[in-house]
Amino acid sequence: MRAFPAGHLAAIACALAAGGARAQSDSDAPAVSSGLLYDGGAFARLGGGLSGGSTYTSDAHITLEVDAGKLGWAPDTIAHLDVLSLNGGNPSKWIGDAQGVSSIAGSNGTRIYELWAQKNLFGNRASVLLGLYDLNTEFYRLQTASLFMNGSFGVGPEFSKSGVDGPSIFPDTSVGARIALKPYDNTVLRLAILDGAPVHGASHDPLAGGEGALFVAEAAFLDRAKVSVRPSTGRQMIGRDARLGEYDSKAAFGAWHYTARFPDASDIDAAGNPVMRKGSTGAYALYDRMLYRARETGPRVDGFLEAAVGDGRVNRFGSYFGAGLSIGSMFASRSNDTAGLAVAHARNGSHYMDAQVVIDPGVTRAETTIESTYLAQVSKHFAIQPDLQYVIHPNTTSAIPNAWALQVRFEVQF
Repeated sequence: MRAFPAGHLAAIACALAAGGARAQSDSDAPAVSSGLLYDGGAFARLGGGLSGGSTYTSDAHITLEVDAGKLGWAPDTIAHLDVLSLNGGNPSKWIGDAQGVSSIAGSNGTRIYELWAQKNLFGNRASVLLGLYDLNTEFYRLQTASLFMNGSFGVGPEFSKSGVDGPSIFPDTSVGARIALKPYDNTVLRLAILDGAPVHGASHDPLAGGEGALFVAEAAFLDRAKVSVRPSTGRQMIGRDARLGEYDSKAAFGAWHYTARFPDASDIDAAGNPVMRKGSTGAYALYDRMLYRARETGPRVDGFLEAAVGDGRVNRFGSYFGAGLSIGSMFASRSNDTAGLAVAHARNGSHYMDAQVVIDPGVTRAETTIESTYLAQVSKHFAIQPDLQYVIHPNTTSAIPNAWALQVRFEVQF
């Protein structure tokens, strides 16, 4: 493993300095707060895949949040900053897979990951957010799926690999706006409008134009019948920091659309150039449910399903299916630990397949990854998680042998 990066240490020092003086209101929560989250992962290729054997990947988040209402500036208004620093190798370079066996891998460097302001309205029944924003903090998100490390359990590949450089998700985000409405206690409606390419994306050129806009809409329906009482503060009831993870079940339906023009994956015109298609659209359905609970503090089994379709004309992946189970509190002495087993199945679109048949005779229709993992919550601020993935047809080709990927990730949070 490599040493803790010097850039992370400098960022930590800044965060601690920012959090040193906190303005207080009548409540215990600070008006100004800062935080540190560091994830490190040791990776080893156990067999199959491409060349190479092991690497280390890390990311660090330094956050600063200001509650303007508690400072007497603007009621029900939050400002949020998240600086992200990525270091290390990308395990998928050793495995050769398309979905991504590590959810914290990305291009190395330090960037402003999120910078937004949020205003709650109408007794916390509505929320408006403006700024640099990660869609996956609210959209396309399930509590049970978030346990797993494969990239597809964050956002499916039919969406994560769409557009110019992907949508506004980790690690590259876009500038835009999000509106959330809560017409009923257990129903949330969201609409986001963002730049069609991430700010730090490889192809992003804010002066060139032609990237268009990205529209994303989602309706989420939750059941909290047996969970603890929801937080009473408005900030946690609606909007970016809503604690919607505390549920017994969740069903969500979403759709996305890019307004830009994209080259077709296979069709060409008379001059031999790709046919340009207007727009790109996809949709997804998610379901997460508590399946069994022995008692309030006993073992709990949760399961999830994900199904999605993308635009097979211009994007590589035309559809995705994911499913998984998690078991928490299996042992009385380890009540905060969770084990899980999941599968992610990404299928190439028809136009991509038409083009690849000529290039790669060994092309297959899909890549499937089976993942098993165990999260051990060692203390309030430290957790460790071994993870094993078996990738079938990496990068949807028989030319790369099926691969075993082992990771041991740890997380420190303050």
